[in-house]
Amino acid sequence: MRTHVMELRAGDRLKEDTFNRAGLHVLPKGTVIKTEEIALLIRQSIDYVDIEPRDGSAVSEAAEVAGSQGFSQRLQENFDKTIQGFQAIFLEALTTGKFNQSMVDEKLLPTLEALDERKNVSSLLYMLSNDDVNIYNHSLQVGLLSYYIATWLGYSREECHEISKAGYLHDIGKSRVRQSIKNKSDLQGEELEEMRRHTNYGYEIICESIKDNKTLALAALQHHEYEDGTGYPMGIGKGEIHPYSQIVAVANVYVEMTTSPNRRPQDSLLTVLRKVYELGFGKLDEKAVQALTQNLLPNFIGKRVQLSNGESATIVYNNPTDIFKPLVKVDDFFRDLSRERDIEIEEIFFE
Repeated sequence: MRTHVMELRAGDRLKEDTFNRAGLHVLPKGTVIKTEEIALLIRQSIDYVDIEPRDGSAVSEAAEVAGSQGFSQRLQENFDKTIQGFQAIFLEALTTGKFNQSMVDEKLLPTLEALDERKNVSSLLYMLSNDDVNIYNHSLQVGLLSYYIATWLGYSREECHEISKAGYLHDIGKSRVRQSIKNKSDLQGEELEEMRRHTNYGYEIICESIKDNKTLALAALQHHEYEDGTGYPMGIGKGEIHPYSQIVAVANVYVEMTTSPNRRPQDSLLTVLRKVYELGFGKLDEKAVQALTQNLLPNFIGKRVQLSNGESATIVYNNPTDIFKPLVKVDDFFRDLSRERDIEIEEIFFE
């Protein structure tokens, strides 16, 4: 039972070993909490610890688990319906050159309201690991992750919904791209040029469909632009890219790296996050990248992982000096991956 240190009671018993932010062992598993232990945890700047269930808490914990499962199921149902909605929007854009704006709100808002109810990043991460990748669920995934990044950056609820909508519609221009090249890898020459025109097509379609909101259209136009001017379609640089476009660009790169069917061998989410982090130095907006990494990394704590040496482990602590090399627990001993540089995390499990 994860408990804030200020809510600990005398007699509580630690369920797991406790470490401070520097990775140093503070209290062992099984420690019975007294006033002295609470004071020690506060001095070590430890906010939460795992304790054994208190008497009578098993029922409430079961209810909490059931509630979490119910929430995940509702979120998955909304997720599926929103994907179907985008397919209808995409096909309308294909046949008429525009789409019904109210349909976007009707399909996307229920999922956003579910996320407002509970900021369940782990559920989103699990959905983002879906192997069934197509333009429809890719677009929704970018929209949802854009929503989270905007939330972490401090945007208002209305702005977060708008930024999520920008992510949801960022690839609508692909409705005008030939079907034969939409899912083709290693595009070159004229085919590559046609695919890249989806950004301009998206801008035109959104401007035609939503005449009073150019920010959504700019996200479609600019989500492949880089701050160093090496992106497309215009090659603009930092200061010329709209803030909404910067957020959608970060979400798009992350989702593309985690779900691309052409990615072989499959990188772990931690490896992908490191690659996105590195793009924050000159390519992608640094603040949006920092918001992504700083808020996703804590969600890996407690997750089971597969190590490159064949061992199964659990992440117990993120090293502040090397955030992509955590402290992990293997059976009854610990490995500090910031010291054992030859060992990598190959896969993270979210079930």
